[in-house]
Amino acid sequence: MNLSYYPGCSLQGSSSEYDITTRAVCAALGIELMELEDWICCGASSGHSLDEVLHIALPAQNLKIAAEKDLDLLVPCAACYNRLKAARHALETREEVRDKMRDVIDYDGRKSPAVLNMIELLQERVGLDRLRTEIKIPLKGLKVACYYGCLLVRPPDVTCFDHPEHPQSMETVVEAMGGESVRWSHTAECCGGSLSLVHGGIVRSLVDRIIESAQEAGAQAVVSLCPLCFENLDMRQTKKFPVFYLTELLGLALGIKDFGHWIKKHFQDPSPLMDSLRLTP
Repeated sequence: MNLSYYPGCSLQGSSSEYDITTRAVCAALGIELMELEDWICCGASSGHSLDEVLHIALPAQNLKIAAEKDLDLLVPCAACYNRLKAARHALETREEVRDKMRDVIDYDGRKSPAVLNMIELLQERVGLDRLRTEIKIPLKGLKVACYYGCLLVRPPDVTCFDHPEHPQSMETVVEAMGGESVRWSHTAECCGGSLSLVHGGIVRSLVDRIIESAQEAGAQAVVSLCPLCFENLDMRQTKKFPVFYLTELLGLALGIKDFGHWIKKHFQDPSPLMDSLRLTP
């Protein structure tokens, strides 16, 4: 399977472990990722609030590059995924947007590629049955709270992915890896997003509520697919509670031996938990 790949800015910087693990698990599953040449920032998370044209033109330029390759596009970052899906939706549904984008970037959405997040890739393209056969180290005994945040599932008419308040698709992937997902109340609650930069106290309060909810539900860790959510949950909490990218756990379950290297960037060390469950490679 070949896919175009848009890492976005976070995965090339502060969330490099997400990029590394995404590439590693795709390679292990026989998926060749072709990074878009000359990709640009998608405008997340403030571009859409500043300029109507730029907030579509920035992600649409990346859709244009992907369309030239005639491959569907994997976008691991939830914020980038949201912006590219929004641009694709605008090009599909609004004639005035198509006209404007022809003038600005010489692209009107023709041959627009499908935009996939990691869960869609694993569920729809790889398939859960095949994923189960690829697992080398089942995550037996690990109870996690699957955290979607705001941008993977909202707005529902744009992402068209999962229920905006009660999503369940990440849970099926966790269970295919041999782990257990808990039912909890904060799966799609906001972590405060980029308020972390200007109102840290608000973000700490929101994040601690999320972590407390996960703990009350019996989870031992939180799993995320959003770089900004991950950083808020990992850095701003006061509970010393482990947080993972889904791709980190999948890489471990697939038997990739770099788990100890990936988690070195975590503020909350998950090693004691994984050691207690005998899941450390």
